[in-house]
Amino acid sequence: MKKIGLIFFILLLLFQPVFAAGTVATYVIDPEKNAYHHNNLGVMYIEEKNYYGAIEEFKIAISLNPKTQATATYFNNLGRVYMIIGYPQLALDCFQNALKQYPLNFEYYKNLVDCYARLGKISSKLAEYKTKKKSSLDKITLALLYEKSGDVKKAIFILDEFATSEPDLLITQAVNVYIQELVNSLDSSL
Repeated sequence: MKKIGLIFFILLLLFQPVFAAGTVATYVIDPEKNAYHHNNLGVMYIEEKNYYGAIEEFKIAISLNPKTQATATYFNNLGRVYMIIGYPQLALDCFQNALKQYPLNFEYYKNLVDCYARLGKISSKLAEYKTKKKSSLDKITLALLYEKSGDVKKAIFILDEFATSEPDLLITQAVNVYIQELVNSLDSSL
């Protein structure tokens, strides 16, 4: 009887991890990770020219992760799709939301101004931004509006002024690269 009890005890020790608490498999739903996945699906759909699928995936990504820096990317991607399919008014809202979420990405400013151009609002927005003095980042939009209106020298001057006044911002390096591109385009046109 003692041998059976000893064998039972040894078997119990060997199989203890199986019966231990917390061994039940759990799955944690991570909305941020899922949003990233849906954004990647949307990008894949753009490459496949499945624009409706891309729009839906970007909307899902935004709803899963609505208030982070990554959300700005999702809004920007959604706006790009709307521009591709010819709905610049819907794209405008997306680009504005992208800039609200994360205003230090130069591409968002370029997309916003391209959207203004598609909507035929360059002159009205140029007049608005000339008087607007909210933040130094508004100079970027103003400069890009000048460029779209044909005054590249004024755009270079304003962007250079911004880069000089805000040398430590993350966006400044992209602005400096764009200034060089504009200068090179001016030089090649002469």
